[in-house]
Amino acid sequence: MRFPVALKITNQKSLIANKIRELKPNINQSMKPLFIYCYDAYCSWCYGFSPTIRKIAERYANRVSFEVLSGTMIDDENPVPIHLISPFFLKAYKEVEEKTGIRFGSDFLWHIENPNLSDWIIHSRKAAIALCILKDLRPADTLNLAADLQTALFSEGRDLTDPEAYRHLLLQYDIDPSFFYEALNNEKYRRIAKQESQFIQDLHIEGFPTLLLQIDEKTIHLVSHGFESNDTIFRRLDDLLQQSGID
Repeated sequence: MRFPVALKITNQKSLIANKIRELKPNINQSMKPLFIYCYDAYCSWCYGFSPTIRKIAERYANRVSFEVLSGTMIDDENPVPIHLISPFFLKAYKEVEEKTGIRFGSDFLWHIENPNLSDWIIHSRKAAIALCILKDLRPADTLNLAADLQTALFSEGRDLTDPEAYRHLLLQYDIDPSFFYEALNNEKYRRIAKQESQFIQDLHIEGFPTLLLQIDEKTIHLVSHGFESNDTIFRRLDDLLQQSGID
C-alpha cells in the first residue's frame, strides 16, 4: 500500500480530533496540519528514530504544527529495578544500533551490563511530566525536546527519574530552573502527562514510535508504526500534504 491508512472519524467511533482538542485546546490555532509523534522516553526504538524526528522538525517546520504525546511503558506506580529489564535492553540496543546506525553511550550501557551494581529504578512518568513542561515553554522545539530526553538517557546515561537529569536542558533552552522544578511537582503537569498516556491508549496505539498526521477535523492519517527510513517517512508526508493541497 503506497499511502498510509486514513482514519475516518464518525459519530460511532472515538472522535479523535475532538480528543486532540480536549487534550491540547490551543495546539493548532494556526490551522496547519498537525503532526503527532507518539513515543516513550524509555523506548529504545524511538531513540533510534530520533535523528529522523529531528529532520522532520527541520524539514516541515513551515508546513505543519508538531505535538509529541508520551506513552507510559513503565508507570511510576510500578517502577522497575534495572536488573529486571536489563535483559530486554541488552538485546534491543544491539538490534537498534544495527538497524538505525545510532549508538548507545557507555554510561547507559554500564547500567544494563552491570544491573546488580546500578541503583536505577526506572519509570516513564517523570520524563513524560518533564516533557509536558518543556514543550509548554518551548513549543517550537517540541520534537527536538523529545529527542533530547532520549539522548540524555541512552547516550549520556542520565537517570530520567532524577530531577537533576534535566538541568542541562534548562540551560540549553534558557529555561528558569526555579520555574521548571516547581512545575515538576505541580499536579497540573502530572495530570496532563496522564491524559496523554490515556489518549494513546484510547487510540489503541500499542507500540512506539507511531506517527500520525491530522489534516483536518475529519481525517487523521497513520503515517508509520515502528521504525521506518527517512526516505519512507518523507515520501509519505510529502504525498499526504500534496494530496491535501498543502505546499
